[in-house]
Amino acid sequence: MRIPRYEHKGKNGKVLVVGGSRDYTGAVILSGIAALRTGVDIVTVCAPEDVAWAINSYSPDLITKKFIGNCLDITHANEIISLSENYDSILIGNGLGIQKDFVNKIIRSVDKIKVIDADALKVVNISLLKDTIFTPHVKEFEVLFNNSLPGVEFRSREHNINEIQRILNNNVMLLKGRVDMIFNNEKIHKNKTGNNSMTIGGTGDILAGLCAGFAAQTKDLFWSAKKAAYVNGKTGEHLSKHRGNTYLASDMLEDLWRFIK
Repeated sequence: MRIPRYEHKGKNGKVLVVGGSRDYTGAVILSGIAALRTGVDIVTVCAPEDVAWAINSYSPDLITKKFIGNCLDITHANEIISLSENYDSILIGNGLGIQKDFVNKIIRSVDKIKVIDADALKVVNISLLKDTIFTPHVKEFEVLFNNSLPGVEFRSREHNINEIQRILNNNVMLLKGRVDMIFNNEKIHKNKTGNNSMTIGGTGDILAGLCAGFAAQTKDLFWSAKKAAYVNGKTGEHLSKHRGNTYLASDMLEDLWRFIK
């Protein structure tokens, strides 16, 4: 798919990132900049005030919306829901911590494309959502499976995927692993890019940001998840080839363009 380019600011997509906490500042920086690298015009990060100031000091490219407290919670939900009306996609979970009521109020109230990652994956039920990309690793997938299919045994990968497909609605699952499994309720795609150098912290945050950025522009969740997994993996392969196992997730942000263009 070739993503069209428009002349007016905002027409090329706007992403709202919701996350960050006192102990996890970097996650939303990585996901926010990754979303920008896809070609969207604007990324705004909703974060606790101290986290937001740290984001501002790191990157002049990210807008922040600052909230009082060490973490985001249910008291901030209504303001974020209102803010989301001006965005094309919303990414929630990176560095957030476990905030069940907060996460569920937002994702059930926001009528936008959603990307759910990290701790937010542990508190949601797939069958209650629509227009959503889920980006779990295998442990998060097991929690998501059990929350969404109580009473159904978590077994082999093939069995688990088939069971999840029954309740996916129009959502997309990007199950991360040695081979990423991207699937909706009708089809499955295998992404084989990437290698074992990508076990470093932050690569998943970048992947989630790529999903949110591509989805904001195309509105095609399945394509966006496939493209994000491919770009993330190829970038890791490139850096592994040239730097071995010494590269950082933040280094990936500078090389994403090679595989997005």
